[in-house]
Amino acid sequence: MTATTPNPNTGTQARMPTWFVPHGAGPCFFMDWEPPQAWDRMARFLKGAAATLPRRPTAIVVVSAHWLRPTFDLTSGAQPELIFDYFGFPPHTYTLNYPAPGDPALAARIAALLEQAHLPAQTNPTGGFDHGMFIPLLLLFPDADIPVVQLSLQKNLDPRAHLAAGRALEPLRDEGVLIIGSGMSFHNMRGYGDPHFGPIADDFDQWLVQAVMAPPAQREAALGDWEQAPGARLCHPPGAEEHLLPLMVVAGAAGADPGAQVFSDRVMETRLSAFTFG
Repeated sequence: MTATTPNPNTGTQARMPTWFVPHGAGPCFFMDWEPPQAWDRMARFLKGAAATLPRRPTAIVVVSAHWLRPTFDLTSGAQPELIFDYFGFPPHTYTLNYPAPGDPALAARIAALLEQAHLPAQTNPTGGFDHGMFIPLLLLFPDADIPVVQLSLQKNLDPRAHLAAGRALEPLRDEGVLIIGSGMSFHNMRGYGDPHFGPIADDFDQWLVQAVMAPPAQREAALGDWEQAPGARLCHPPGAEEHLLPLMVVAGAAGADPGAQVFSDRVMETRLSAFTFG
């Protein structure tokens, strides 16, 4: 991820980029895995990403693949609890702690921005932070001292609605808010560990890179029609594309800024990537 140049519309401060990051498999970064080094490169990438920012974020918005709601919902409590929404992992992974504060005022503002864009949204004062938020943020921002608001996906999984949601949130970037999409560029549970999926994942990943790097209008058109990509439905089965949709939000929030692939690795026979815009 590369730092942006100062934006003349925001004084001396540069606007924040937007990120799409892989969050791994459950609490994979905090436990033994077989093979042992499977997630090491991803962990190193996540640990180093904050150093590329133009400044410390004033707040963070995390779009998690693990929260689907009929509307765009937002955590709006002052101190949301963690939701350990993974199963069958070692006991110590259920004692992980990430006590980041919430930001009720920011949640209300985001809901208003979405409503102004004719996208139904609501705040949720009892909503918690799921592992799509706290697992990557434990590596990205381990001090847990930056306010965080988590944004849900819409259950309809409409890519164009999620691109539109991102467009509505773009002004936050000029206020120091970092928008992170937390998902996986490949997410077919049958495909992990199967060498037959390697070429399929590679082809889809190459298409994603080209789509992300395209000029903004072509980028949005391609991502809005992502099902036409090679191997799309083998990489993200029908009705299970929730791990790709956070990319649409951060791409929408990119505005006219360019996109780039900033991380790629083969994990469990499949290609996994991260992208930045701005």
